[in-house]
Amino acid sequence: MKAPIVSSAAPVLLVGGGPTDPDALRAALDDCPVRVAADSGALALLAMDVIPDAVIGDMDSLPDLGLARMPARLVHRIAEQDSTDFDKALRNIDAPLVFAHGFLGARLDHQLAVLSVLARRPERRCILVGRPDVAVLAPPALALDLQAGTRVSLFPMARVTGQSEGLRWPIDGLVLAPDGVIGTSNEVSGPVRLEFDAPGMVLILPATELPALQAALGDQTLGWPARV
Repeated sequence: MKAPIVSSAAPVLLVGGGPTDPDALRAALDDCPVRVAADSGALALLAMDVIPDAVIGDMDSLPDLGLARMPARLVHRIAEQDSTDFDKALRNIDAPLVFAHGFLGARLDHQLAVLSVLARRPERRCILVGRPDVAVLAPPALALDLQAGTRVSLFPMARVTGQSEGLRWPIDGLVLAPDGVIGTSNEVSGPVRLEFDAPGMVLILPATELPALQAALGDQTLGWPARV
């Protein structure tokens, strides 16, 4: 198996070319010692006077002026067009957690492609961070410390069943699928615990709950195996 471009024992910041919340991005810079850009995401880091540790993508949207500001050894061009820049970057990062900024809030087709990558790479633990929401592919089991009334949305990218505690509308006994029953706009009624039988469930929370989500993922040690 080919070695990843970036390996880190600490969380990694991955920045894409979509809209970012400047305050959230600055906070992520403080929390993540390793910073990676997916193609034109390098511009957001350069605007903050941060040289990314690696730029990964096909480089079709990063201007020459941006490329000129970075050492050539940091630029990893992957020319194939069968995957998105998000996929190219995520599959080449080996880290316990990736915070992905700049992948939510722009074009709908881009966001759907990003969610598809999460579903196809369940072994990569990655939190998508946007202005109103954060999203993650749910692990097999997760306990969340959330206030009563907090919005919890579950969107299946594949057929998934599971169990829940602490949700106003439990998912026990339901078969969830993108073309069937989904679990959006649920809410917290008590201590939350979620379990799923297979990878494919996207968990969406308000962006204010990023610390709680990060803490929950840190406590959860078992993830999904890679899909061949």
